[in-house]
Formats: sequence, structure tokens, C-alpha cells
Amino acid sequence: MASSTHLFDPSLISPAVQSALPESYTIRPLQKSDYAAGFLDVLRVLTTVGDISEEAFGKRFDEMSAHQGGYHILVICNGDGKVVGTGALIVERKFIHDLGLVGHIEDIAVAKDQQGKKLGLRIIQALDYVAEKVGCYKSILDCSEANEGFYVKCGFKRAGLEMAHYYT
Repeated sequence: MASSTHLFDPSLISPAVQSALPESYTIRPLQKSDYAAGFLDVLRVLTTVGDISEEAFGKRFDEMSAHQGGYHILVICNGDGKVVGTGALIVERKFIHDLGLVGHIEDIAVAKDQQGKKLGLRIIQALDYVAEKVGCYKSILDCSEANEGFYVKCGFKRAGLEMAHYYT
């Protein structure tokens, strides 16, 4: 169960991933206070974020937190407490596979000045650990062809083709 400060239970964080991070770096669930610690700036490395107020961020955090076991967003922070990497696991509840759970890995982002430190790999490893701990029978993700090699190194295999409808 998530605490009032963490989006999900910190005991779901892999000790092996924590120990593999650079010295003084930590990995933990997203907190509301990460708004001021650069969380949205890290996401801007990945895509358009928009002009999100702290109040709107807090409201979305609360909405995600209310879906217990559904959203697992984690952050890597440097020794100064600044968010330098993030990734998300969204757990989908299915009727197939005996009411199975599927983990959707999304929004993997590492600050530009932190790339090359294997933080992206550690984020994927941590999300895989969470997915297994919460009972997912598989984890899936969509990526560009340019990023396929990275995800293969993380243990993923090509398993189909992404298709999309965009509404805005």
C-alpha cells in the first residue's frame, strides 16, 4: 500500500538496483515533493509536458495514488535530491490469463547530463522487479526503432508492432 508521501509502497524497490546505482544516488517511488525536485524537467527530455502547476501535479498524483496498485512511477535522485531519471509501470487488470496482470512500461527518461551512467537500465530493471512482485505475467512497452537496441540489452524481445490513434 502507498504511504501518504509515496505513490506506491517503497518495499517494492529492488535492493539490487539500489546497490547498482552510482554512489549517493537513490531510487524510490514518486512523491508530491518531486514537483520541485525536477521531475517534470526530466520528462521534458522525453516529450512535451506542458505548463503544469504544482496544484495540478498534486491533484494528478492523488488520482494515481487512489488507484492502488495501478501506478508505479519511480524516480532516481542524485546526492542533492534532484530527480535525474524516471520511469512508470502501469498495471492492467485482464480477464484473460486467469485474470492476469500486464505491466506497461512507460515514460523512461534520464536527464541529458546523466545519460551514460546506466540509469535507464536501472529504471527498467527496477520496473521489471515491481512488475514481478505485484504479480504481472509479463511486461510490455512501445519504443521507437532507434531505441530498440537499448531495450534488447534490457532483456526485451520484439513482439509485435505499435499502432496508434492520436486525438489531439
